[in-house]
Amino acid sequence: MLPITEQDNPRSQNLSSLPAAEIVALMNDEDAHVAAAVKLVLGDVAKAVDETVARLAKGGRLFYTGTGTSGRLGVLDASECPPTFGVSPELVQGVIAGGYDACYRAVEASEDDASAGGADLKQRGFAAGDVLVGIAASGKTPYTVGAVTYARSIGAFTIALTCVPGSPITEAAELSIVPVVGPEVVTGSSRLKAGTAQKMVLNMISTATMVRLGYVRGNRMSNLQPRNIKLRDRAVRIVSAETGLDHDAAKKALDANNWSVSKTIQHLLNK
Repeated sequence: MLPITEQDNPRSQNLSSLPAAEIVALMNDEDAHVAAAVKLVLGDVAKAVDETVARLAKGGRLFYTGTGTSGRLGVLDASECPPTFGVSPELVQGVIAGGYDACYRAVEASEDDASAGGADLKQRGFAAGDVLVGIAASGKTPYTVGAVTYARSIGAFTIALTCVPGSPITEAAELSIVPVVGPEVVTGSSRLKAGTAQKMVLNMISTATMVRLGYVRGNRMSNLQPRNIKLRDRAVRIVSAETGLDHDAAKKALDANNWSVSKTIQHLLNK
């Protein structure tokens, strides 16, 4: 039997004969099921966060790995962590089959090499104290399953993120997160609902981990790296909200602390 991500969706069988308004309405209706599917696996997401926090607090790192859309989503989430939370690019890393060239053009054949996943992790210095999230919509991609298998064999904590229950990657990983979103509007195009579900879960893992590690104060990005005009304006608002200073005083305090939001807040609150 085909994995659910590869099955025909009876609700979209006449897709090619529909006008644009009906196509986008159908897609929107299908997307409405994604959040509900993710809600059913929040317990597993929370377990992933707790274990990731424990490992990173001891010097470990968080890695995402995958191919195609899944790999790109991992690279995207990893790349957002340094500017948002002020952490080193080494702390959260995305590893994609075919290398970073695969982020902007398809390198489909690379996903069939089961040994390449582990080899790419070795090249990054992946270690037993690290965490690996293997992302595979179908749950059977050789590259990603191979990476998870290698990571678990050396004692790292392994998480499978897939949309197919009982798939090979769920057998390889220590913990599985499986939002079942059903067949896609375009048969087999898992960049759609499956990709949306994966993006939601990755957002949760990275954000909740950084919150628990102290990189967020209240709901504000207190370790923000203000490297452009928009982010400097945000930094001023954060310092103002946290300390009660007006805009000009907050800006002056940031300037005096080399625009480090965390240091500025700490300095002002400890006066």
